[in-house]
Order: sequence, then structure tokens, then C-alpha cells
Amino acid sequence: MRLGSLAFEILPLAAFFVGNATQGLFFAAAASVAAALLVLVVAWTAERRLAVFSIFSVVLSGVLTVAAILLSDAVLIKIQPTVFNGLFSAALLIGILAGVPVMRLFFGGQFRLTERTWRLLSLRWGLYTGAVAIGNEIAWRTLSDDGWVIVKVAVIPALTVLFALSQLPLTLKGRLDAGERLQQRQTP
Repeated sequence: MRLGSLAFEILPLAAFFVGNATQGLFFAAAASVAAALLVLVVAWTAERRLAVFSIFSVVLSGVLTVAAILLSDAVLIKIQPTVFNGLFSAALLIGILAGVPVMRLFFGGQFRLTERTWRLLSLRWGLYTGAVAIGNEIAWRTLSDDGWVIVKVAVIPALTVLFALSQLPLTLKGRLDAGERLQQRQTP
């Protein structure tokens, strides 16, 4: 994992947590979007490329945060993890049904894996992100704002790291060797 990828996840969450603790939910959401934009600028400066996944996340958060502030509606902040994870889950699962492992579209530049591995990862991440969307809905509807913030900035990221680690054996087992990569490039 690149440090930039880690920063992309941690800095906006830290900004959200600190912003909520010091100024409240609306400030927290704005601070998180600002931190994510800063990370994108730094990533662009360092690598001259940006991940589609990261851009989508920042745009979605930005739009919902601006709408929440303009409408004074904190629900638009609380549903962001639901919307993001729900859309990602739907894309992954619909991709499986259509025969397109969407995980490869997002991460094919970083990993060289077998078709079967991409399909399994797409299915597993699709189910996981669907569960996260449902979990977020339960959390924001049943917990206090501060309780929901803990779920958003600590529980969900920790569970996501554990889930990602649990997928490591499949990912390692499904790597293409040099000969398979060459053959895959030559196949139309």
C-alpha cells in the first residue's frame, strides 16, 4: 500500500473527527472534504495521476456536504457512507451479473490477477460494501451524532482494514506470473 493511499483515507477521517469534536458535524464534513481535496492535490503533484475511485469519493462527499450545509440537514452528511458504499456495492454486484469484474477496472493498474480472482474480489467487496452501507444506516439512525462519528471514523475503517487483510490470501494466490501477464497482454 502506498503512503498516499493511506493518507487519502486517514487525513479526511482525522479532519472529520477533530472537526466534529471542536466545531460540530457540519464543520467536520467540510473539513473532511477540504482534507481530501488537499490529499488529491498532493497526489496529483507527486504522481501526475489520480485514481478515479478517489475523485468519485471526493466529488460525492463534496456535493452532499455542500447540500447539507445549504439545507442545514445533517442527514445528508450521515448518509454519505451509505450512498458511497451502496453505489460501489451495486456497481460491483451488477458487474458480476454482467460478467465484468469491476474491481479490475478500479485496481487493474495496481495488481495483475487472474480473471477468477478479479470476479471473487468483486463479489466479496460488493457484499462487504453493501453490508457497510446497511451498517451505516443502522448506526446513524440509532446512535447519537458522536456515536455515529465513532462508527464512521474508527469502526468502519478498522473493519475495512480487517476485511482487506482477509482478502490478501486470495489476492496473493491469484497473482499472474510474468509469463501469464505477457500472454494476457497479447490476447485481444
